[in-house]
Amino acid sequence: MGKPIQSDHLENGHLSIPEGYSPVLNIRDTEKAIKSIKLCFQDKLGNALNLQRVSAPIVVSARSGINDYLNGVEQPVSFQIKDMDGERGEVVQSLAKWKRKALADYDFESGEGLYTDMNALRPDEVLDNMHSIYVDQWDWERVMSADERNLTFLKDIVSRIYQAIREIEQTVCKEYPVLPEPILPEDITFIHTEELEEMYPDLTPRERESMIAKEKGAVFVIGIGANLKSGEPHDGRASDYDDWTTPNEKGFLGLNGDIVIWYPILNRGFELSSMGIRVDKTALMRQLEIRDELFKVDQDFHQRLLSDRLPQTIGGGIGQSRLCMMLLRKAHVGEVQAAIWPEQMIETCKDNHIPLL
Repeated sequence: MGKPIQSDHLENGHLSIPEGYSPVLNIRDTEKAIKSIKLCFQDKLGNALNLQRVSAPIVVSARSGINDYLNGVEQPVSFQIKDMDGERGEVVQSLAKWKRKALADYDFESGEGLYTDMNALRPDEVLDNMHSIYVDQWDWERVMSADERNLTFLKDIVSRIYQAIREIEQTVCKEYPVLPEPILPEDITFIHTEELEEMYPDLTPRERESMIAKEKGAVFVIGIGANLKSGEPHDGRASDYDDWTTPNEKGFLGLNGDIVIWYPILNRGFELSSMGIRVDKTALMRQLEIRDELFKVDQDFHQRLLSDRLPQTIGGGIGQSRLCMMLLRKAHVGEVQAAIWPEQMIETCKDNHIPLL
């Protein structure tokens, strides 16, 4: 594919059009492939991390503190529940905290975990080739021991997930030989956000990710949430799930990060997964104070964590539509999921051979 042509004329959202793009698979073959990918990958993920599939909610109580506020500022879809005296429910944005509660309630032990199909709405999302207000991902969480709270353990889990992604790419390319050859390298490279800032001080965080992903093919960007030497974070993270303030053995802050690959269809870095070791009591209180959110300690989730009624865990999410988009070499996430888009984006896609579902 040639260099994407950036369109800046959309009233809402942003869109890149790859020069000469045409989907390799038609819509019906795409739908068949999506089903195959989802069934195959969830088995690979479960086997790689010793995870059991469980059912998960799409709505949680607003007062529970369970919903995920992502970067700490995104507002969920909420509504009053008539038959519960007007209590407010929230459509989940992810299940980062719910999963940890479920591990405790379902009596999972160290080395065991769960995964689930997470369907969420994120109305504050900026819409483009890779982002939709509808989010579908495999949310997973695994119980860990206290002595696994380190960078070595994080890297081991990341490597297992990456190998599962690489294996599914090999499988899909064999099943659909009309697709281009596999693009993922044999191994994933680990790098900290502070190192990226030193390497590319004049670039934005997204541009830094693209630069290193293009060089390495696949990277795990460690340490997302804490301020870097510039005084700004690489990206935001909520205060109460990932641990982004505990120093690791490399001397950097953070026990979390993102899997980013180089995606030649869009000529940019492409995030597939966000994950991390979750906060313990010390990290929770430190991060709540940094974000001026100590009022959250009265919520049920936080009380359970502070009173040792939740296990130490590691967890994350892997985008289902993102993975299908990458594996099937699509230019827009709307080619693998049915969602809503700005009218001008729909028309521009139609004019450029990008069939949105």
